[in-house]
Amino acid sequence: MKSLLRILLTWLVIILFIVTVFIIYNTKEEKYINNGEDAPIPESLHPTVDKQLNKLLEQSKGKNIDIVITAGLRSKEEQNQLYKKGRSKEGNIVTHAKAGESYHNYGLAVDYAIRNKKGEIIWDMNYDGNGNGRSDWIEVAELAKDFGFEWGGDWSGFKDYPHLQMTFGLSIAQLQEGLRPKTEEKQQD
Repeated sequence: MKSLLRILLTWLVIILFIVTVFIIYNTKEEKYINNGEDAPIPESLHPTVDKQLNKLLEQSKGKNIDIVITAGLRSKEEQNQLYKKGRSKEGNIVTHAKAGESYHNYGLAVDYAIRNKKGEIIWDMNYDGNGNGRSDWIEVAELAKDFGFEWGGDWSGFKDYPHLQMTFGLSIAQLQEGLRPKTEEKQQD
């Protein structure tokens, strides 16, 4: 009788564990939506990227650094034209990403430059326009990381110093399959 009771209790514990795991798994907050492979390309920056970008612009201005956003959301056609630079078109290679292979194509990335005191837009990583002894470019990259951006200058392979992105944990392959980060409004639904 004791062994039968022990077996029943063991099975009861196992069943309760499985039910608990099932409930937790099915009630977790989803951070992504899946629109399938035919998911439309966004028409603007993701709201979180835009919000954090505005904070970055404000903080940079407070440090007397004038940053200029030179690229945001990029169409597939624009991406392919950039990819051709240094290959089938004149110029230096500026990207290794073809259409659909860049976070720009999904509204999750921006590129920046610095406006100097003469009003010129420059890509000089050593420029110290605010005179604090530090590169304005690096100061912006550090601020951006504080706001959740990844900086292309930290990449181990091709260094993309003007590039900032938020991946939301999604790979390019997942974005190509139609997965998209939810917006704050959609997460509350």
